[in-house]
Amino acid sequence: MKHSETSGNYTMLSAQWSTGRNALMLAALISIVACVAGYFQDPDRFFRSYLVAFAFTCTIGLAAFFFVMVQYLSGSAWSVVMRRIMENIMITLPVGALLFLPLAFGISHVYPWANAEFMKTSEGLRAKSDFLVPNFFIARTYVYFLLWSIWIFALYRQSTKQDSTHSIQQMKVASRWSAPGLLLAVVVGTLAAYDWLMSIEPSWYSTIFGLYYLADGAVGFFAILILICLGFRKAGVLDKEINVEHYHDLGKWLFAMTCFYTYMGFSQFLLIWYANLPDETQFFRHRMPGAWLYISLSLPFIRFFIPFFTLISRPAKRSLKILTVMSVWSLVVVYLDLYWIVMPVFYPNGPQLHWLDAATMGAVLSVTGLMFWSRFRKHALAPVGDLRFEQSLHFENA
Repeated sequence: MKHSETSGNYTMLSAQWSTGRNALMLAALISIVACVAGYFQDPDRFFRSYLVAFAFTCTIGLAAFFFVMVQYLSGSAWSVVMRRIMENIMITLPVGALLFLPLAFGISHVYPWANAEFMKTSEGLRAKSDFLVPNFFIARTYVYFLLWSIWIFALYRQSTKQDSTHSIQQMKVASRWSAPGLLLAVVVGTLAAYDWLMSIEPSWYSTIFGLYYLADGAVGFFAILILICLGFRKAGVLDKEINVEHYHDLGKWLFAMTCFYTYMGFSQFLLIWYANLPDETQFFRHRMPGAWLYISLSLPFIRFFIPFFTLISRPAKRSLKILTVMSVWSLVVVYLDLYWIVMPVFYPNGPQLHWLDAATMGAVLSVTGLMFWSRFRKHALAPVGDLRFEQSLHFENA
C-alpha cells in the first residue's frame, strides 16, 4: 500500500495481511504445543516462565492504553498518522483476560500465599490473609480486565467511527472517556502489579512498585511501536506517511521513558536503602546471591546509561538504524527486568535458563499479535477521519 493523495487508500493489501496472519498462526501453534509439552514435563517452571511473559505483554498493552488517551487529551497532531497502530496495540490488553487463564489454574505453583498454612507463619502475612486468597485474586484480575476493556473498546469505537464520519464529535467523546481513563490505567494498573508480581514475595512491599511496572511498559510500548512502524516501512506500508520527523519524536519518547523508568527504579532503591527495614530490603537481598548479583549490578548500565548516551543526540533520534537497535535493546531489557523480578524468588542461587522461557513468550506474543494484526483487516491503517490527519502528515520538528 502506497500513499495516494487522490485515492486516500489506507487499507492493508490482502496478500500482506494473509502473510502476516499465517506467520502469527504458525508461531502460535508451535509455541502453544511447546507450552503444553513443557507443562507436563515441568509444571512449576512452566507457570513461572509464563508469569514473566504474561506480565510483559500486559504492561505494554497498559502503556498503549495510557498513551492513546494522552494523545486525545493533549490534542496531539504529530502522532495521529500512527495512532491506529497505537490503538491496535492497546486493544491487545483485553486478550490478557484469556491469557490469564493458565495462571488462574496454576496459582499454587507461583504464589506462596495460595498455601493457607504459609500465611499463618508471621503476623504480617496473617494481616494479608483475607486479601491474598486464590478466588479473590482471580476475581480481582477479571474486574481489572473488565474495566480496561470497557474503556478500550469505547475509545476504539470512536476512533474507527470517525474514519467515516470525519466529525469532531468522536474526538470530544474520546476525550471525555480519556480523562477518567488515565486514572483507571494508573490506579488499576498499580493494583494489578501488586497482585501479579509483588505478591510472589508476600512479605515484601513497595508503594512505588506499581509505577515501576508501568514505567517498564512505557519503555516497551515505544520500543515495539517504533519496530512496527519500521517493519511497515520496509514492507512499503505507511512509508511516506510516517517519516523521519515522526521517528524523531518517537525517539524522544523512548529516550524520555527510559529516563522515567530509571527514575522509578532508583526511587524504589533509594527509599528501601534509606529506611533499611528488613521487610523491604529483602527484595534486594534475594537478588544478590550467585549470578543474580552480576545482573543486579549491570541493570543500571544496560537499562539507563547505554540507551541514555546513545539516544541523547538529535542525529541519533533521526537515525532509523539506531532507533531499530535501541528498540530491540529496550524490549530485551524490559523482559530481563521482569525476569529479574520474578525468578530470584524461585531460583535463589542464580538464573536457570529454560526453553520454556522462549516458548511461553512466543505463545503470548503470537496470540496478542494475532489480535493486533486482525484489526488491520477490519479498519483503516490510519485514522483518516481525524481532523488533524493532514496536519500530522506534514508534521515537522522545530
